[in-house]
Amino acid sequence: MRYSKVSAAGVQQDLLPGGQIMGDSSDVWVGSAYLFVQSTSEKVFLPVLYGNPQQKPSVFKALKLALADSTGSLNGVDMLKVHCSDPHLIIQLKFCKQENCRKFLRSYRQGDLQESLQKHLKVSLAMSNTVLVQMELKAGTEKLDSILWEEKRCLECIYHEKPNRLRDEEITELEESLRNLNCYQESSSDSKHPSPNSPPPSYSSLQISNTVPPLDTFTFQGQQFVNRRLTPDDHQKFAKLVSKKWKQVGRTLQITCRALRDPVIDNLAIEYEREGLYEQAYQLLRRFIDSEGKKATLQRLVAALEENGLISLAEELVGLHQNENRL
Repeated sequence: MRYSKVSAAGVQQDLLPGGQIMGDSSDVWVGSAYLFVQSTSEKVFLPVLYGNPQQKPSVFKALKLALADSTGSLNGVDMLKVHCSDPHLIIQLKFCKQENCRKFLRSYRQGDLQESLQKHLKVSLAMSNTVLVQMELKAGTEKLDSILWEEKRCLECIYHEKPNRLRDEEITELEESLRNLNCYQESSSDSKHPSPNSPPPSYSSLQISNTVPPLDTFTFQGQQFVNRRLTPDDHQKFAKLVSKKWKQVGRTLQITCRALRDPVIDNLAIEYEREGLYEQAYQLLRRFIDSEGKKATLQRLVAALEENGLISLAEELVGLHQNENRL
């Protein structure tokens, strides 16, 4: 005989007579949430550190290990993307099992995740003092911090917020840079025969290779920057600040971008004349991004801005102005 029940996520599940869920529903439970992390330590600015190609792997390593600590598994929660939005790092999380999500919520609620991340940041960044952080958890428009003790409701919110993207390529590259990590290193001498009652080991004992593959970078103003794909934030800044020189930048980009070849730029100027300079510039870069895909990189846009004397805008896009304001 088959029985049914409604899960915490509002999904009807078929049960066997003994109460076992048919089809192992944990394998199909998928949800998403956003973790906002902000450093409260003096002179530690996580968005700036994550934007630095030399520091990014260290920050990522700390995030990865802290999340692993929260679920007891390196694969308990998946990072899809890390957004830099001053003063936060915003990590989009994906859960593929309800039990892992439950463990994460409990770790977050009890402050264990926060403590673990602080510890891993201190080690990864080779800091003398603990890197203090504040956290906030959201699922869609729901702020989960205010309902953390309502675990069922939190699970429902995360379950109904389905992941809206695949894992970012940058995250995949950073994951691969950690592929040489070893399994647990047990602290006791009888690690091969641990006590059944002993607590699960912390991922703070994981040994990760410090050999990180070189990231694709470029030089601007004597500094190295990650040559990443253009983001919606880049798109907005360009359209807002490029002003009348958008056509000049477009003609520089058209040298290597077939989609901007004549008469495209002139047609954009005519088509969006009523909307003004912002929309004309926005549509230009949109055409570039749509046609070039992965090749629509920060390096190419910065080079085009440099060639047309738009140094201040280039500095804005790579984050130099943000860094200067921090000093």
